[in-house]
Amino acid sequence: MNDLGIVSTIMNTRFVITEVDLQATLAEMQLAIESTLRTHGEPLRWAVTSVNAKNQKAQIEAIVTTSP
Repeated sequence: MNDLGIVSTIMNTRFVITEVDLQATLAEMQLAIESTLRTHGEPLRWAVTSVNAKNQKAQIEAIVTTSP
């Protein structure tokens, strides 16, 4: 805590590219994406950047935060 009573926290950000299996519903897809991203850190934002219908995979690009 500093003199102003503000607690500062240091966090690192990382850019992650990963793949997830396509799911039957949007809710299941979101859960699959977020749980996969949490293996890399806490998801800050993410986007589906491509879908391979033949392989039933979606590519995800994300920014995650981690503690040092």
